[in-house]
Amino acid sequence: MADFLLRYADPRGQMHEQVAEATNEREARERLTQQGYLVYSVRPKDLGSRLSGGGGKKQVNLEKFLIFNQQFVTLIRAGLPILKSLDLLADRLTDEKLGRHIKAVRDEVKTGTVLSDAFAKQNVFPAIYVTSVLAGEKSGSLTEVLDRYVVYQRLTLAVRKKLLVSLLYPCVLIILVVALMVFLVTYVVPNFAALYNSMEAKLPAATQILIAVGTTARSYVLFGFGALAAGAIGAFFWAKREGSQETLDRWKMHTPVVGEIWTKYQVAQLSRVLGTLLVGGIPLVHALETTGRSLGTVLLKKALEKTSVQVREGNTLSASLTSTGIIPALAIDMMEVGESTGALPQMLSSVAEFYEEDVSTRMSALLSLIEPAIMIFMGIFVAFVLVALYLPIFSLADTIR
Repeated sequence: MADFLLRYADPRGQMHEQVAEATNEREARERLTQQGYLVYSVRPKDLGSRLSGGGGKKQVNLEKFLIFNQQFVTLIRAGLPILKSLDLLADRLTDEKLGRHIKAVRDEVKTGTVLSDAFAKQNVFPAIYVTSVLAGEKSGSLTEVLDRYVVYQRLTLAVRKKLLVSLLYPCVLIILVVALMVFLVTYVVPNFAALYNSMEAKLPAATQILIAVGTTARSYVLFGFGALAAGAIGAFFWAKREGSQETLDRWKMHTPVVGEIWTKYQVAQLSRVLGTLLVGGIPLVHALETTGRSLGTVLLKKALEKTSVQVREGNTLSASLTSTGIIPALAIDMMEVGESTGALPQMLSSVAEFYEEDVSTRMSALLSLIEPAIMIFMGIFVAFVLVALYLPIFSLADTIR
């Protein structure tokens, strides 16, 4: 006999966890199922805390995982058993890491483990995927659930790619501008300083300031790069802490202009994940917990933990989200309408589409202002450097005349 950590929902949809003794996982699962409970996971007790999330920090490549699921759905719909489908795909995946985990899933299924538990044990697959597979197993509609996950993942990747492409040009422009500024200050200015020192020319105040900055920067350029690298490494490890991540999330949320865009993007992701889970038949409380684990922000994760507790106590979703102070009022109003009409999953999908479009529009408007602002700043800086460097030459020419 071994101890297993059981996670299940009662007929009212409330989540429970308990430790029970059983010969194996199947026996523990069947015992709860016969009592009328919806079993979400059965884990060996020593592995429960590590695997309960259904997805670890190191996840598989989502684009390649999407391709795998498209092929997986096609094979199952064609009539192939799940185990045979996993056999065919495991040896043909081009991603070595994904292939290794799919082979491990296949081996688990061979021993009698249900598919959702087999994926959860790998600790690399998204929590929303594991929960969706579980819903498909319970409802007998695995292909439909996987189809919904594929659609969700396509939309998510499309939005993410669109944002990254929009940010690519401004980032490259900023890097080039910084590199040009460093080159002018640390190389060009000191060379002019040496020329003026040899001529013993009287320099204007602007030129003296620029030369002082340039010569100092040239002397400490290596130290500056070292300090910058050390600061970046320190910031990287600081940002890994959960408390630091929550602090960063609050900074992002309260940053002028950008904070509103960031908040709306997170709300769109929350609505998309939660709506997908509810359509798959997952109870609201468990769907909220899974959504929290699926999002990449600690601030929203903690907010959803509080929300799930309030929903379990009988509060509505809209009222519980309002108490967090994070979700925009318009999104709350739309969810409230969805709850009152019994169409919450569909309304969540509408919320996600609305805010994704709003984020795209605002990002385009913001970037259209950033690019000329960078060019204007660079033009002013280069003009100042040129005037400050050549002004003494004009003064010397007038003296010679």
